[in-house]
Amino acid sequence: MLQKFGFTQYESQVFEVLTASDEPLDATTIVKYSRVPKSKVYEVLNRLIEKGLLKSSYTNRKKLYTALPLDTTIRKLTAEFEENVEELKNKKYTLTPNDDRVWTIKNATAISSVTSDLLQQAQSSIYLSGWSDDLSPLLPTLEHKQQEGVTVEVLSVGEMETKLTAPHVLVPDENHEALERHQLIIIDEREILLAGVEQEEWQGIHTLSSPLVKFFTEFFFHDVALTEITRKYEDILKEDEQLQSILMKLRY
Repeated sequence: MLQKFGFTQYESQVFEVLTASDEPLDATTIVKYSRVPKSKVYEVLNRLIEKGLLKSSYTNRKKLYTALPLDTTIRKLTAEFEENVEELKNKKYTLTPNDDRVWTIKNATAISSVTSDLLQQAQSSIYLSGWSDDLSPLLPTLEHKQQEGVTVEVLSVGEMETKLTAPHVLVPDENHEALERHQLIIIDEREILLAGVEQEEWQGIHTLSSPLVKFFTEFFFHDVALTEITRKYEDILKEDEQLQSILMKLRY
């Protein structure tokens, strides 16, 4: 009978046996009358207890079970049904945005404008890498966001003065082969803006594509890890010409 209210067949069988009995029953007796497998009966009994339909007690080292009065169960199921109906009536349904498009942006001013908007919109985290002179105008906003509780992690190419907590700083080496002017912003780990200079003009892409966001988030922390390893073990790395040569080919 309980199957009509969303309960399983086994739950219904156990409940019916206990409701029909004038006395509390142990698990062995419940198995006998309900035909629920012994391997399943304790799991079913526990679920019914959690759902508030059964009571249990220990008597003479034996655990006994009894169903709540049927009228009580009916009132309980009725109240839960009415609550669910009310929740259904008041629930607002929205589609989660799923925009995998990649937008191209040109012009330094446009990129700067989009950057400012993204930083203001950040709710949980900001990951940002770029050259220190490009990042400096953004520091007041970043520091304010950090004060609001937003996680702000910055990787700067070149020294900078900031109140941000523990920024990562890469001091450029004249031997770097792939260190190009760039800017990467990751907002709330769901949206990115990647920009760089091509033919002396800033160009960038903006996207909410999950695979790209995940890729560039991992790319950001790859750069952070390399920066910190290089900083911490700089003297050791300089002694290994082969390793130093490889590091100089990385973009960071």
